[in-house]
Amino acid sequence: MQFNELNLHENLLSGVDAMNYIQMSPIQELTIPIILAGKDLIASAQTGTGKTAAYLIPLLDHIIRSQSNQTSALVLVPTRELAKQIDEQIEGFSYFINATSIAIYGGGKGEEWDQQRKALVHGADIIIATPGRLMAHMNSGEVKFDHIKCLVLDEADKMLDMGFSDDILFILKRLPAKRQNLMFSATMPKKIRDFANKILHNPEEVRLATSKPAEGIDQQFYLANDTQKIPLLVHLLKDADVQSVIIFSSQKAMIDKIIRSLTKLKWDARGISSDNSQEERENVLRDFKNKQYKILVATDVLSRGIDINNLSHVINFDVPRDAEDYIHRIGRTARAETTGTAITFINEKDQYRIRGIEKLLEKEVEKQNITESLGLGPAPEFKSGGEKNGFKKSNSHKNKPKRKFFRPAKKSS
Repeated sequence: MQFNELNLHENLLSGVDAMNYIQMSPIQELTIPIILAGKDLIASAQTGTGKTAAYLIPLLDHIIRSQSNQTSALVLVPTRELAKQIDEQIEGFSYFINATSIAIYGGGKGEEWDQQRKALVHGADIIIATPGRLMAHMNSGEVKFDHIKCLVLDEADKMLDMGFSDDILFILKRLPAKRQNLMFSATMPKKIRDFANKILHNPEEVRLATSKPAEGIDQQFYLANDTQKIPLLVHLLKDADVQSVIIFSSQKAMIDKIIRSLTKLKWDARGISSDNSQEERENVLRDFKNKQYKILVATDVLSRGIDINNLSHVINFDVPRDAEDYIHRIGRTARAETTGTAITFINEKDQYRIRGIEKLLEKEVEKQNITESLGLGPAPEFKSGGEKNGFKKSNSHKNKPKRKFFRPAKKSS
């Protein structure tokens, strides 16, 4: 289905066309009519499927038709990078219409804080914000959202993982009770469904089946305890044809340790975590995209909402919390029928997560044990097993809202 088949305002369609959006993606085709109808929605789709445009386009259509001078839509996101990316996308779509937006994120209370405060007080059509920063502005007493018509929670699972649930509930209590609520999440664990039940009213559900990794990805699993991971990483990188690699670590404290170890071997590596300022993050990301250096070490702050693809390697220094996150991370390599390598280190406590990944992959991946041959001592033994070792059956069949399913067609080889 094409965008010009929707009953969108002609000026908005001009912006959509200018952004080279012609054919709707599956998530867009399923969700845009629901949003245009004013219904609440919970949608599950991987990052990269076009979900941002799926809610921005109907929001902008409402804005251009209502001609309101107050903030009518609030989009909450987990990271400043995603907030900025959405703000830039709004700017593109709204080129031919009179719609404004502002991204609210950051740490300190300097000039940037004052600029954000003024924008919030005077209003913009769409506010995109990280929960903590927005709550800080709201605590000043100057910011009011009395005219919000639509609330969007983007990457809802990541926001809950980052501990934003209380902040989100604080913000929601200060919004009009009568509003449209849209929740988008890459994964749909029980905590997301429970959270959705608190804020959504008779929602429609759209759930896209998680796509499988590209055939060109060489998935390698290595058993290693935490003290063996860095020397194992160094060994694997020495023998690899590294063009561009992201190393994901779940611990901020490990970022500098990994970088120091790689720098000693004359590898140019840089890191990103939530401790970095916005300017530092932007500089590091820009230089990485421009091939100024090959190795980027990052926490989960970089796992979603960042447009970095076509990597030669993705390395999971720690096993991702969710199986869907694993699929998304390694999907950044082997794009457009190329090949790539995805390496994952498995310690003893993360083994149950591997079983979840293999269940989603619908196959078992060989676990390699090479630490002893490298003089690093024995690696943890991989213990097969099911629920008793931590892989629990889903209870997602309970209290399900109305849903629409879409399973993408298999690509021909």
